Amino acid sequence: MKAGLLNRKITIQSFGPTQDSIGQEIQDWAPFATTWANIRFLNGVESVKADAEVSVSKASIRIRYRQDITEAMRVVYNGITYQIKAVLPDEVGRDHVDLSCEVVK
Repeated sequence: MKAGLLNRKITIQSFGPTQDSIGQEIQDWAPFATTWANIRFLNGVESVKADAEVSVSKASIRIRYRQDITEAMRVVYNGITYQIKAVLPDEVGRDHVDLSCEVVK
């Protein structure tokens, strides 16, 4: 994978035990990895459900190949949080992993 295509620095977070500001253990999102990525926005849908306006923005985030990313994690880029819906590894070339994501609102 060409390095020039990976032009956005993202943080992947996992939910689990961490420490708060006074040192007590709590369950919260914590940084898992920071890596370079390519982000492609696929589509956005706006609709009304239960008399409330709902919008869903989908993105595909491509990172270098790794095996430790799961659907239980999320991605943060530029102050926007993306929930990982599917992890799609390139099993043939082991070149990259595509993360199918939705914006968390």
